[in-house]
Amino acid sequence: MHAEMAQVDIADAILVERCKRGDSAAMERLILKYQNRIYNVILKMCTNPHDAAELTQETFVKIIQSIAKFESKSSFYTWAFRIAVNLTLNFCQRNARFELRSLNSGDCGRSREGTQALSELLSDDSSPDPEKMAQNKELCEIAVQSLMKLDDEQRAVIILRDIEGMNYAQIADVLQVKLGTVRSRLSRARSRLREIMEAML
Repeated sequence: MHAEMAQVDIADAILVERCKRGDSAAMERLILKYQNRIYNVILKMCTNPHDAAELTQETFVKIIQSIAKFESKSSFYTWAFRIAVNLTLNFCQRNARFELRSLNSGDCGRSREGTQALSELLSDDSSPDPEKMAQNKELCEIAVQSLMKLDDEQRAVIILRDIEGMNYAQIADVLQVKLGTVRSRLSRARSRLREIMEAML
């Protein structure tokens, strides 16, 4: 796993250096590589496909404008997601109104990614089979609504961990917080999510 991540970072670093030299093809490769993942994370944070598309475009505009200043103190992957998350959090703070939509655009129950994420959110010692629970459409809808009731920071850390699959160090880099803060924020977010869901069941 670590070796694969290292290879990805090296490949990205090569493309970044090419971008700094004005290689537009290298930037296009980076955009194609990450645009869907960034869009999906933004969509799960803001819940509106139109807003998510605009924020994704804004993210890559900022990446293109800032790439020359990127010092590679972190990986391109976490740097790009940091830009995306910050833009989205700022947007959400400006727009307190959220439309409740499916985590996977109406296909929550059938998406393997969505099922795994919800299984992670719902799992505890008392859950005999959280994956089967997550596949239940009604429970999925409740999970979506509950996720939207979390504050922006709690929702962000859950999405980065349980949907995007980042490790704690990557999340800390994206959110610019300490590793311990990630762990405690994630723990509180999951506990709060379960409380909200239990109240709705």
